[in-house]
Amino acid sequence: MSTNTTSSTPPSTPPPAGTPAPSSSGSVPEPPAESSTGSRPARLIHNEATTEIPVHLLFRDDPAPAPVPLRPAVVARRQGPGERPGERPPARRRVGARPRPVPSVDPELTERPARVLPGAAGVAAGLSGVAGCVATSWWAGLVPPLTAQALGLPVHAGVGLGPAQWAAYAAAGALGMFGFGGLARGRTGRAWVLGLFGRYRGTVRRTGLMWVNPLLLRRRVDVRLRHWRSKPMPAADGNGVALRAVTLVVWRVRDTAKATLGVEDHETYLRECVEAALARVPVEPLGTVRSAADVAGDTLTRLVAADAAPVGLEVFSVRPVRVEYAPEVAAAMHRRRIAALDAAQRASVLTSVVDSVEDTVTRLTMRGLVELDDYERKVLVKDLTVAFCAGRGDTGA
Repeated sequence: MSTNTTSSTPPSTPPPAGTPAPSSSGSVPEPPAESSTGSRPARLIHNEATTEIPVHLLFRDDPAPAPVPLRPAVVARRQGPGERPGERPPARRRVGARPRPVPSVDPELTERPARVLPGAAGVAAGLSGVAGCVATSWWAGLVPPLTAQALGLPVHAGVGLGPAQWAAYAAAGALGMFGFGGLARGRTGRAWVLGLFGRYRGTVRRTGLMWVNPLLLRRRVDVRLRHWRSKPMPAADGNGVALRAVTLVVWRVRDTAKATLGVEDHETYLRECVEAALARVPVEPLGTVRSAADVAGDTLTRLVAADAAPVGLEVFSVRPVRVEYAPEVAAAMHRRRIAALDAAQRASVLTSVVDSVEDTVTRLTMRGLVELDDYERKVLVKDLTVAFCAGRGDTGA
């Protein structure tokens, strides 16, 4: 006998109001059975309100929402006084930022060759002026007959000194003065910086006889390789102890225009650069740590070369040749060094004595020459130590 069972399915229509919502497990609870009178059960809470939630909404897997990109907020900047609309403000320099390199003295102030003529042109102009003066004197009749005959000129009575003669004298004299006045001799390793009314006109590095415009102002500059031994300058070591350092600087003038016109005195400027570098670089006394002295010399060379380059100076080396303690700390540092040497000497002597005593006792016992117990060994070590120390003290070791 078969029994037909029918599975119960949820009604297609939504449940009436007041039906409790389905649980989270997905099953719909059974509706409460109605009473025999057909009325709904009394509410536990009189003001309750039930909202219908479809079952399929509880189990829907919604994808995660796409992230919203965040952008920095744009804050309107208040326009500063005297600033044009739309103009960007100047960038502020950050605290602790690395300073910019020192620019050149003047970008347009660069050495360039000056225009000069060979010395023969000046000599020819000077002789022409002299000849013009002699001819004007003969024309005016100022040359004696004997002198005229000696010069091969015909005897001329002359017309006297008039405006024409004076003009000829002026022209010939100016030509002679310009010719002879512009003669100059160039030497090897020397140069001339020329200027006219405060303006740089060029540099002359030629050698030999030449002609330079006599209206130009000439400044002689030594462009040879030079060395300068400084006076004792204040310095300090790594611990801040005051020192006095004497340095040897090897340098030369590379750009005569910048060295002469860029600063008032390039030698004084170089001396101040060396003094400033010594104040920044710790220097060790010579003879203590040789490698530290070499490192200090390389650092000094780099700093001084960087400071002197804008004024046309080329620095090859800056080396400390004598470093000593300042007078106010010299006595204390001398005592400290003597004490350190004495302590090192004592440690060396003590190490040598201990090694000698140990070697002596070890040889005596290993060869079987003596039989020593602990007490006798201690006595022997004590006696040997005293004897060795006294012997080294007598010999002055």
